[in-house]
Amino acid sequence: MTDPAGSLLFAQYAYPPNALGLCGADRPRALLEYGAAREDDGGLAELARSFDGAWPYLALIAHANRIEDPLDPRVVEAYWVGNGLLDAVRGSDLAAHLDERFGARLGSGRERLHGVLGAVPHHCFHVFVVYPWVGLLRSGVVDEPLHVLDRCRIAAALVLSVEPDEATVELRPLAWNGSQLALGPLEQRVVRWRDGGLGFAAPAPGDRVALHWDFVCDVLSPTRERALATATARSLHAVNATGGVPG
Repeated sequence: MTDPAGSLLFAQYAYPPNALGLCGADRPRALLEYGAAREDDGGLAELARSFDGAWPYLALIAHANRIEDPLDPRVVEAYWVGNGLLDAVRGSDLAAHLDERFGARLGSGRERLHGVLGAVPHHCFHVFVVYPWVGLLRSGVVDEPLHVLDRCRIAAALVLSVEPDEATVELRPLAWNGSQLALGPLEQRVVRWRDGGLGFAAPAPGDRVALHWDFVCDVLSPTRERALATATARSLHAVNATGGVPG
């Protein structure tokens, strides 16, 4: 039986791209209402399965850790934020997963993924390596690909101030030096934490939060923030080692 804590955590991180029409069934209001109310009547599990990018990673992580439910909160946290469950997924199994699910999209780049040390089935890895944006960066098209990569990843930020629906935060954005993707110098950004009066977390100045498409998904503990930093660093290593998917 699905643990509602896991499905609710999934809703928190899945809502921002769903609201933009980028992935999953077209039901962002349901994700927002479930997550804001902290209640799930079972409907979130069906919605989660409609995310054909994220769901196979959840299944992969769960299988590698002998966890029956892909929406176990530990599994969901591993994919979106990061934790020790990622290390149980063997590189060969991740490569096989990529071949099966995204082989056509990866094209000739799929062979390079088999030898990348430290690659983990985290959302940042999927954004950096499977999507074609880094290939576009390498072709010389920078502004839009870099914007999408930066907003689509899960990013940690420090809350500086809070307004009724928005917050000013400080974070390290993605930067591109012509050949490598990395974290750049700190900058301030205005992000959203509520839509239509509903949100998943009530941030306060001094909080560390997780952003997805400039929406506050969660307040991070120091341990979870370190886990996200580690998963992000490993994903950056993977994309820089492989060169990303050609644009």
